Amino acid sequence: MNNSVINKINFVNEPVLKYDIGSPERIELEKELKAMKTSFVDIPVIIGGKEIRTGNKGACILPHNKSVVIGEFHKASKKEVGMAVEEALKAKKGWEKMDWQSRAAIFLRAAELLSGPWRAKFNAATMLIQSKTYKQAEIDSACELADFFRYNASCLPQIYAEQPISPDKVWNKMEYRPLEGFVYAVTPFNFTAIAGNLPCAPAMTGNVVVWKPASVAVYTAYIIYQLLKEAGLPDGVINFVPGNADEISDVVLKNEHLSGIHFTGSTKVFHNMWTAVGNNISNYRSFPRIVGETGGKDFIVVHNSANIHSASRGIIDGAFEYQGQKCSAASRVYVAKSIWPSIKEIIIEKAADIKVGDVEEIDTFMGAVIDQKSFNNIKSYIDYAKNSDEAEILFGGSYDDSKGYFVDPTIILTKNPHFKTMKEEIFGPVLTIYVYDDDKFEETLDLVDRTTNYGLTGAIFAKDRYAINAAEEKLINAAGNFYINDRPTGAVVGQQPFGGARQSGTNDKAGSKINLMRWISPRVVKETLGN
Repeated sequence: MNNSVINKINFVNEPVLKYDIGSPERIELEKELKAMKTSFVDIPVIIGGKEIRTGNKGACILPHNKSVVIGEFHKASKKEVGMAVEEALKAKKGWEKMDWQSRAAIFLRAAELLSGPWRAKFNAATMLIQSKTYKQAEIDSACELADFFRYNASCLPQIYAEQPISPDKVWNKMEYRPLEGFVYAVTPFNFTAIAGNLPCAPAMTGNVVVWKPASVAVYTAYIIYQLLKEAGLPDGVINFVPGNADEISDVVLKNEHLSGIHFTGSTKVFHNMWTAVGNNISNYRSFPRIVGETGGKDFIVVHNSANIHSASRGIIDGAFEYQGQKCSAASRVYVAKSIWPSIKEIIIEKAADIKVGDVEEIDTFMGAVIDQKSFNNIKSYIDYAKNSDEAEILFGGSYDDSKGYFVDPTIILTKNPHFKTMKEEIFGPVLTIYVYDDDKFEETLDLVDRTTNYGLTGAIFAKDRYAINAAEEKLINAAGNFYINDRPTGAVVGQQPFGGARQSGTNDKAGSKINLMRWISPRVVKETLGN
């Protein structure tokens, strides 16, 4: 019997370690990197806690050194996917009846393990498999994932405490049930934290999950699964099914017990999933909750009153951190003509200081892009700009896939505000700049709003408060996360809940109660006491 009422779980963001040369965390990280590179991991499909090896395998390679393979993973077929759904539904009965404090305790323990003895393992895997620098890996795989676990747990008592009023002789209660069925989690390659949060947020609220991780990041996803097992997650609550996305989705999206989708990835894939749900809507026992964060074409507007150095730093960091492979990365910039010469000089100087290379070297700023497909796509945009009379390459424009998938930071200047690289998501280190007349600021804001169908992140650099207010008002639907005098990326759990609308997703704000409520189905109970 558990009659305790917990009103609050304290939450504090996990501190980011510095990894100075010779520091304990740096020594431990280097040791883990060496161990991972000299070992080989065979990653199974995991259903109901049982490991299944199908023999149909994919490789786990290092994007910055593509000849190095540190593991392989078995791909689930339609048969295994069907089994995963069955095992999830079997586990549901016990899991949803477990008191929420016990469920939350599992993820709180996972956070303690992650921020302690598992920290180096997570950071090393993220560096090697996703080609992140130690700084980017630390912020992502150690701090942000631990923050998601702890913050989500802290939200539960707030949600469950909200109850309706009860007049005389009536007792009204709100019960917060998990969804009826299972949740399908589809996770991306670029953030280990997102890969962990998408299956775990629904699970924490009592749901069971079929989890399909990105094929190029199965290695880190497998470590997340191992962490959850070590923390005490029961078998079958989260089922690990790497494999071909179309084949897995074909089974899952037709199942009558599908109750929700938690997705981060491309807009095109999300369109296809939503269409499949619509085509099968009459087959489901309930209307599936569809939660997705997709693409972005994120902007920075630089007003003529901006601090030139702050704006320049925001442009470079916003565009080129993690090779621009963030859905929040700055990829289009609008600069006032009067300050453009100064901005141009500074950003070219800063771009020239960026080191591209092996992420294990402490002064590397950019590693490789994730795979050959991404490399070829980014290359095509750079080549398009090179061959256009509407644009010029101000900096970079080079690429080399002989050893790894390396693309230099590339800055394009265009005379056409509707140029291809100003409109289409590239998901790489390619930034396009358009210079506007100072007296066309208001018209430029309209241009920013209309140029793409995305609405994820954006930023304004200005000292003039009228300019800031105008941008806030005119761009209200252009960015779900809007930044004033800061780069449009780097959201922190609990501080800037993240998500965008339009074609950037359903804006259900990961890192907030809003997201958790999507995995809850409330029931109201009225009891009349006077009869």
